[in-house]
Amino acid sequence: MIALSHITLTFPDGASSRITAIDDATLRVEAGTVVGVTGPSGSGKSSLLAVASTLISPDRGTVTVDGVETTSLSLSERAELRRTKIGLVFQQPNLLDSLTAYEQLLVTNELATGRARRAARSATRDRARHLLEQVGLAQDADKRPAQLSGGQRQRTNIARALMRDPAVLVVDEPTSALDQERGSDVVDLLLRLTTEHRTATILVTHDQRILPRLTSTRTMVDGRLLHPHPVLAGAR
Repeated sequence: MIALSHITLTFPDGASSRITAIDDATLRVEAGTVVGVTGPSGSGKSSLLAVASTLISPDRGTVTVDGVETTSLSLSERAELRRTKIGLVFQQPNLLDSLTAYEQLLVTNELATGRARRAARSATRDRARHLLEQVGLAQDADKRPAQLSGGQRQRTNIARALMRDPAVLVVDEPTSALDQERGSDVVDLLLRLTTEHRTATILVTHDQRILPRLTSTRTMVDGRLLHPHPVLAGAR
């Protein structure tokens, strides 16, 4: 579960004034659900994701991730929480060109845990293979990014985000660089994995076509989150 309560975030605007990016926003996402956030460019969606993923501390309000209130944590404590509790899926996968899909997952885990015992390394390899199988890339595990399609790269990105079994997934425009068919496949995957892994998923998107498939949606306008819209009956 992730809960943002009465979040306000401002940035400097000139020498003596500030601009409000998030204005008293409250959002709660339960385990096993996907909440979509949409709205015009510049409405504060990216700032909301940055606060939810603990990359930025708000001026006011609290962020609770899997029972941990994060706004009082130190920088190093927040970094540790991101490594263990939060999976990030960016608009662009940002995969390492020289590594295979399988190696992308292994490196992510090693960066989070440092050098591990042999038994732990074996478990990590097994989890990487299992996740690649879950996202439909078992036969493509040895391919590098240049050998993968856009949809396959994004699926690798999602598998990589799940390597540490996070409580929360923060997803930024996962379909923006994909055609309609591949984008639909990626949304199907996120919905299924959210249910199977019991993650709480926040998904920012401009794609209105996918919103009825989500658990609920919120519209962000001028830094404010409007009331939620529940998923349409039978849409999923």
